[in-house]
Amino acid sequence: MEGVHVWEFRMLGTIEALFDGRRAEVGHLRQRCVLAALLVDVNRAVPVEELVVRVWGDRAPQRAKGTLYGYVSRLRGALSGPPGVSIVRQPGGYLLEADPLSVDVHRFGDLVEAARAADDERASALMRQALELWRGEPFAAVETPWFHDLRHVLERTRFAAELDGTDIRLRCGEHGELLPTLTARAEEHPLDERVAAQLVLALYRSGRPADALTGYHGIRRRLAEELGVDPGAPLQRLHQRILNGDPELDLPAPARSAAPSPAPLPRSNVPTPRQLPAAPRWFIGRHRQLAELDRALDAAGEPDGSMAVSVIGGGSGIGKTRLVLHWAHRNLDRFPDGQLYVDLRGFDPVEKPVAPAVVVRGFLDALGVDSGSVPLDTQAQLGLYRSLMQGRRMLIVLDNAANAEQAAALLPGSASCAVLVTSRRQLAGLAGAHGARLLTLDVLNDAEGRDLLAHYAGPDRVAGEPTAVAALLAHCAGLPLALSVVGARATIHPDFPLAVLAEELADESARLDALGAGDLTADVRAAFTVSYRDLNSGAAEMFRLLGLAPGPETGRSAIGSLVARPAAAVRAALQELENAHLLQQTAPGRYRLHDLLRLYAAERAREESASHEEHGSVDEAVGRLVDFSIHTAHTAAGLLDPHRDSVQLTDARAGVVPEALADHEAALAWFTREHAVLSATIDLAVRAGHDLRVCELAWALETFFDYRGHWHDWAASQRVALEAAERLGDLSWQASAHRSLGGVHTQTGLLDEGEAHFRRALDLYTVLGDENGQAHTHRGLGWVCTQRDHQQDALDHTVQALARYRRTGHRIGQARALNNAGWLHSALGDHHTALHYCVQAVELNRDIGDRHGEAGAWDSLGCAHHHLAQYGDALDC
Repeated sequence: MEGVHVWEFRMLGTIEALFDGRRAEVGHLRQRCVLAALLVDVNRAVPVEELVVRVWGDRAPQRAKGTLYGYVSRLRGALSGPPGVSIVRQPGGYLLEADPLSVDVHRFGDLVEAARAADDERASALMRQALELWRGEPFAAVETPWFHDLRHVLERTRFAAELDGTDIRLRCGEHGELLPTLTARAEEHPLDERVAAQLVLALYRSGRPADALTGYHGIRRRLAEELGVDPGAPLQRLHQRILNGDPELDLPAPARSAAPSPAPLPRSNVPTPRQLPAAPRWFIGRHRQLAELDRALDAAGEPDGSMAVSVIGGGSGIGKTRLVLHWAHRNLDRFPDGQLYVDLRGFDPVEKPVAPAVVVRGFLDALGVDSGSVPLDTQAQLGLYRSLMQGRRMLIVLDNAANAEQAAALLPGSASCAVLVTSRRQLAGLAGAHGARLLTLDVLNDAEGRDLLAHYAGPDRVAGEPTAVAALLAHCAGLPLALSVVGARATIHPDFPLAVLAEELADESARLDALGAGDLTADVRAAFTVSYRDLNSGAAEMFRLLGLAPGPETGRSAIGSLVARPAAAVRAALQELENAHLLQQTAPGRYRLHDLLRLYAAERAREESASHEEHGSVDEAVGRLVDFSIHTAHTAAGLLDPHRDSVQLTDARAGVVPEALADHEAALAWFTREHAVLSATIDLAVRAGHDLRVCELAWALETFFDYRGHWHDWAASQRVALEAAERLGDLSWQASAHRSLGGVHTQTGLLDEGEAHFRRALDLYTVLGDENGQAHTHRGLGWVCTQRDHQQDALDHTVQALARYRRTGHRIGQARALNNAGWLHSALGDHHTALHYCVQAVELNRDIGDRHGEAGAWDSLGCAHHHLAQYGDALDC
């Protein structure tokens, strides 16, 4: 029709857009990634932070949001013109408005669902249309983790559609045409029993029973050799039917191309399924998540809406199931046709995950299907399940899903239904392929934790021991499972003070023991173990070592040195830990372990190191982390103060890659970000017995502490360094620590302490014959005297410092001593001599490129001119 224009968006291959059949220019690959990230959730707002993760993964640029805004602006221009497609700014994100069927990913899913509900003749045509949309690998050339996971899910969905299409064509008598495809597919998937069954059936119907039996024996042998199992029941039954010459296997094509038989009807007088477990006795907080579930489920039951799927994710013991059951029982009236529930046991401490084939059989029983009417084939059972769910207002709860594939197989497909999925892993594949809304639970805040304890122990008891309750909250770190275990123990002993429990939990080495309840379903350590054992070896090793890392969080560069692995392997392991909700990325490139998980990880590191006699590997990892901090801090200190004397550091261990810092701004940002971690690293180095590295790290931190005025941390770090240097018997590092302590004490007005440390440093430098050290210390003593208004004594120390600097050729020291001498001469009233020193200081600072020192010298020179009434010269300074 004239005036009607059509947009098409393709992602099942390269990402591209077509307008009226012609390719539209939508920018370079990264910009097309933004387009694809929005199209996957077409007509739904995507938060900016989520877009950044989808488009860049963990490699987001520093100004990712600004870059993203530029891409969106250019995409708006490319998509402008005729109405129908637009990108709309929403609170916190962007929404791409378009017809979902103009997007090949959504059209593919729509066609597949329609095929599964149609008669065979129409289903065959629909499935062909769906598969013809594929032009290659989805999102070709895009390699961010989010797109990689979604690509995997889509390819699995396509494979399932291909198998469904093959079943349809076999029922339509197209076995001869299918043989080449099935033969190739069986070679690509040698252990897939469904593929093997299709090939065996096609061979048998093509008059080749001997080849069919050979095909069966081939997969039986492969399964036995590679997996140690026998073929499943459907394949064994097919084999037996071939041996028996079952005439139904020879069903002619016309019989299958006719209208299909109606789906088996449920038995009469079957009660409405009400499979939900009991609602939690009490429920605390989670108001935002409950509201989000309300909004997500508002579309359930609308005939023109999409199926509402919500995935509640979070680590073990965070309260996912409690949230789902609380919400579900609060909304029972919205699902009058019943509720189906299954614990998929994805993270069960004893049992294996439940196969979808087992689950769907139970669902069919609950829906009242007579056992004689249940198909033998699992895919046919799933199809029957979806058919029976069509139009019903039902809630399906899939609890503890192991992965996206396990949950996706059990989605009903009807817009009238709603699905709640819980998992310890991030099921991004469900969001991409099925439009699921992802909710991640975090720990409870202190007020919510206090309320939870009050439900167990009683409000009066909690109110009566505020100090003990505060300690319990801190030890449990907001983890609902831990708080529940503590509350249950308080209930068992109602006469015991809560302070007794708090004292028991105060011991970190026994805290996880104290949080055990004698029940695998209510034991913090057991809950963590289930998630841990599901990790691959690389992620498990990283998790263990992160338990040894100091500070509240760790940067990606530091983690790379901790595990001594390439950047790609580090990113993959971090993604695995994030997916398992064992690690939280608090900011781009910054990772945090929950306090109890940190204890558990450290426990695993100690136990596995001991059991494998690999103490050295743990020690080496700690050493690498300390070396990373030292060498990066040394570089950063040099950028903050390029004129400070350097020191010769111990060589870093193999595998350590210090963070690259470009300039003064980057160095200051790194120090600020890592402040707490670096202070904790000093303690880690002490515990590990790395005394020399303690001295080196304290030295590197002094510049930042002085720059930012962190006097307490400066003094604390140098006291630890002094103790380490004394254990080493290293006089040079002892002198350095004393001199640094003299500086910080003088800075904070503790002049007696400052002088004592300076004089001890001077004695040590004299023994060592270190004239530069002596000169630095004389300048420090001059500072103490100046603070006491003993200007002549200060000048005497300054002159001694200048003489030593001149003997050693230390030009930076000379420049600073000259400026100090000029200022002190002026303070003593000898302004002409002050001019002499200050002019030299200005020239020398300019010569060595110390602009800060030059500014100070100009200030001293101007002061001297002012006192001599040389006001014009003073203004020139």
